[in-house]
Amino acid sequence: MKKALGYGILASFFFAFTFVLNRSMNLDGGYWLWSACLRYLFMLPMLAVLVWREHSWSQIQREILRRPKRWVLWSTVGFGFFYLPLTMASIYGQSWFVAATWQLTIVAGVLLTPLFGRAVPVKNFLMSCLVLGGIFLLQLPNIRLGATENIFMPLLLILIAAVSYPLGNRKMMILSDLTTLQRVFGMTLCSMPFWLICAVVALCHAGLPAGGQVVQSLAVALFSGVIATILFFKATDLVKHNPRQLAVIEATQSGEVLFTLLGGVLFLGDSMPDIWGLCGILIVVVGMIGNSLVSQTT
Repeated sequence: MKKALGYGILASFFFAFTFVLNRSMNLDGGYWLWSACLRYLFMLPMLAVLVWREHSWSQIQREILRRPKRWVLWSTVGFGFFYLPLTMASIYGQSWFVAATWQLTIVAGVLLTPLFGRAVPVKNFLMSCLVLGGIFLLQLPNIRLGATENIFMPLLLILIAAVSYPLGNRKMMILSDLTTLQRVFGMTLCSMPFWLICAVVALCHAGLPAGGQVVQSLAVALFSGVIATILFFKATDLVKHNPRQLAVIEATQSGEVLFTLLGGVLFLGDSMPDIWGLCGILIVVVGMIGNSLVSQTT
């Protein structure tokens, strides 16, 4: 259990690089569309090496060729419509704000349940409402200042991302019996048409990305896209036969909010949240942990 817990905490640390580095690239003047594209363009060869080591390319190819249109559609939804607006949201707020608000994906995951033939779990829904309450507290400074753009635009972008991510990934889990690594590689590959179109748009609008943006995007792809994902699924695999321990490991992902807060304040000069913001972050984390725990008791 200690080993799995360590993996889970490390995964949340590396996931936090997404929010901190996206904000960093934005502050350095990097075009947000390049930040989105480059992550997946860099992830593809990294994942390809891991798949090659498993000798599983032929299995992935067969699965994709069976339903190519569905693979392209749901890969674009799960990765493209998820990461594009999430990256754009970094323009509007501190890195910790985006990381905390991103937990809307918990709410979206619960509300999407009826689309997959199941009733909405009441306990999970109540925990989701707790998360929503925390996110509302994060917005209080903007509400008081009447800064409506700072409220609605990032919320809309993150809401699109929060719905797209679980929707695309759940559809793909139903569509194929591939392992996690195989499915992530297949979805990355099938989302390439979307990312290549975005790259052309970015090139026409802003020219080639600066060297610093390329390096930071490479770091996001490696740390968040590959290392964090592998660590997290390794952790869950170690305790998959014990529901209570699995719930604890899933709850470690609440750490990404705290790691993002520390990273943003220490390295980007982000301002500390006020007392209401701190309460909001605490409530979001409690809601995430509670959601994970009740998932294993219902």
